[in-house]
Amino acid sequence: MPIQNMPASLQNAIQSGFLERRFHNGLTSAIGYRAIADREPVSINVGETVTKTRAGLKAPVTTPLSAAGNTNLDNGITPTSQTIEQYVLGIDQYADSIDLNVVTSQVGIANQFLLNGHTNGVQARQSLDRIARNALFAGYLGGQTRVRVTLGAPAATISVDDVRGFEQVLGTGASAGKFVSVSGTFTASVVVGLNTYTLIGTARDGSNVSTVPGGFSGTLTFSGNVTIADGTALNGVAHANAPVILRPNGKWTGGSAYGIATATPALVSTDVLTLSVIEDAIANLRNNTGMQDQLFNLYLDNVSMRQLFADQDFKLMYQGQYGSKEARTGKVFELMGARFIPTTEALVQTHPTNAALKVRRPILCAPGALVEGDFAGMTKKAEDFAGMNSETEMVDGVAMVTRGPLDRLQQIIAQSWFWIGGFVAPTDATANSNIIPTAGAQYLKRAVAIEHV
Repeated sequence: MPIQNMPASLQNAIQSGFLERRFHNGLTSAIGYRAIADREPVSINVGETVTKTRAGLKAPVTTPLSAAGNTNLDNGITPTSQTIEQYVLGIDQYADSIDLNVVTSQVGIANQFLLNGHTNGVQARQSLDRIARNALFAGYLGGQTRVRVTLGAPAATISVDDVRGFEQVLGTGASAGKFVSVSGTFTASVVVGLNTYTLIGTARDGSNVSTVPGGFSGTLTFSGNVTIADGTALNGVAHANAPVILRPNGKWTGGSAYGIATATPALVSTDVLTLSVIEDAIANLRNNTGMQDQLFNLYLDNVSMRQLFADQDFKLMYQGQYGSKEARTGKVFELMGARFIPTTEALVQTHPTNAALKVRRPILCAPGALVEGDFAGMTKKAEDFAGMNSETEMVDGVAMVTRGPLDRLQQIIAQSWFWIGGFVAPTDATANSNIIPTAGAQYLKRAVAIEHV
């Protein structure tokens, strides 16, 4: 066919015999991370980053006023103010496109225009879900890593597998409520191996060799020397304000409140997902957020779900329930305060020291664990360019653009999508034990990651 100029991947769609005259849907991921995000508009002309401010509460008063001091205009009361904290939401543009020759496409056996629109929609949904997932794990895997290279002698600087979560600290004084870079002025307590050190600086490697999905390898510098015993490769490194990461059989981390830091390499083949670990995660979220009647979303892959069904506690709960929905379908929808959401987008990596094992990461999320910022300019573009040489429709916050033919033969149209925005895991650093007595020192408190093999 001399006028046929379709991409090689679509050549088999040309009529060359007798084929069914429609396309069937291809495989796609089971997604869901974006669903937990609180969506907020980002105004026009505010720059590429937006600083969000979250107001804290004041600690309860449990000491009665002194009768002798209840005088003058202040009645013996010293005013106090609430705390605030700020976090930054960065916005970027994501997009893709498909070109379609409206003349040669008529040679095909099905409506290529509709197929392109559907394919773009699936791609956009999966792209945003993966961006949301990456932002969620970037926050809740941060501040937990391992020594990468053993020290040859005691030294103040160590190489680690991932510096995320160590680079900033909540400021004090004039910087109160703001996250600032770690320095000699703004330090952080970090457990390395068996001991606690004072962190004064971080740096990312010029060539990233981190084994963690989305991680950045680099160095941590302390105010004093780290011992060789603590600075040995594979030893755990944990920030005192890091989110909690739970692992089976007590191999968990979560800052100084949980004692000696452990790390992902400590996982062995028997460290599988159990109902007990999930219950620990639920208890941790309830203690840190004060949410007692809320169902939390647990995102996990199908291997994690399979391991859960083999757990003895789970078997006892459903003993004899061969007729139950869970036993018939192999799915748990709501159990023990968690809403189970299987996904094929879960973070899975090869074990850092045992290539035969895979490290899997279910994550339990409370409301507000993620914030999505949608740039208001997308809607404005759809309004400004209505009726011109393109059609722009907003679908679930994503701009779907169909541009009319601009070529000499008026044949080639462009079907595109774009999204301008970003995701961030917001902090709750001010919700400390003065406000919620059971809360920990973690900066991020609205999700708990679980690592198992």
